Amino acid sequence: MRQFFTIATNAFMELIRQPVFLLLMTASVLFEIFLAVPYYFAFGDETKLVENSTLAVMLLSGLLGAVLSASASLAREIRTGTALAVLSKPVGRAQFFLAKYAGLAAALTVLSYVNLIGVLLASRMAFDAYGKTDLPAIGIFAAGIVLAYALAGFSNFFLRRPFVSDAVLALVVFATVAAFLIFRFTKQMESLGTLAHVDWRLVPAGILILFALWILAALALACSTRLDTIPTLAVCSAFFLIGLMSDYFYSQMGGKLAGSGPWWASTLYTIVPNWQLFWFADALDMGKSTFHWGYVGKAFAYLVAYAGAALAVGTALFEERELS
Repeated sequence: MRQFFTIATNAFMELIRQPVFLLLMTASVLFEIFLAVPYYFAFGDETKLVENSTLAVMLLSGLLGAVLSASASLAREIRTGTALAVLSKPVGRAQFFLAKYAGLAAALTVLSYVNLIGVLLASRMAFDAYGKTDLPAIGIFAAGIVLAYALAGFSNFFLRRPFVSDAVLALVVFATVAAFLIFRFTKQMESLGTLAHVDWRLVPAGILILFALWILAALALACSTRLDTIPTLAVCSAFFLIGLMSDYFYSQMGGKLAGSGPWWASTLYTIVPNWQLFWFADALDMGKSTFHWGYVGKAFAYLVAYAGAALAVGTALFEERELS
């Protein structure tokens, strides 16, 4: 077990040291904040528009991060011979593969946490035609980003520490502090005489997106046992697009979502992940405030089943992969 945690920790640290990981995290959270800045004139649905857009950014950035991180974690190590060097020690292939997934899942959790902070801030900063841009909140969050990069630069120059990983960890801390200061000490006018509030229903919605990213990570890691970055991105994008329309395809093939259908249609419907199960923005748009955490538990069970199957296939592919 100690070897498992060591490999997982090393995989996590290696991933957050990737410059593309820091750029993706910074760009996605800043873009989420930017989405709450313009005037939309959406006839009272400005907040819903901002929330849907920021959740979509969170999902797409996680998809890109899962593929790039999986390729950096496994495919590159197979290509450079690092995996062969590790497996020459008393470490099994299955243990190595699952530890890589644990490190990848932890890195995606950090990315999703920062993105979720951006989603919550955007829901708080959104305004309608009678409001205005929340400049104090933008200034506080921008100061947090600058301080995170400045601290990482200081530690790199004076302490000879790696800049990227320190910047990622500092960004997590300063984004949290900035969000706390904004929620606690600033106010935003949503309309005449109305104060904007944080939509905390986005927290379980963000957790559901994280579950979807963990499934994508399992698929990307399984593909990385045989494919490089671009083919892995193509396969995962295909799974993503088909999974978004799986309900439609199943109904067109003669299946019934509430009942039985042809065996081949049911098989295909089971193999393809249904991403609609993890997208709760539509329910938020309909004003459903009775979000039950029991649904999150059921989604977690689906995650365990599907990710477990994908990791089993990936382990089998990795066992048969020639590393020399």
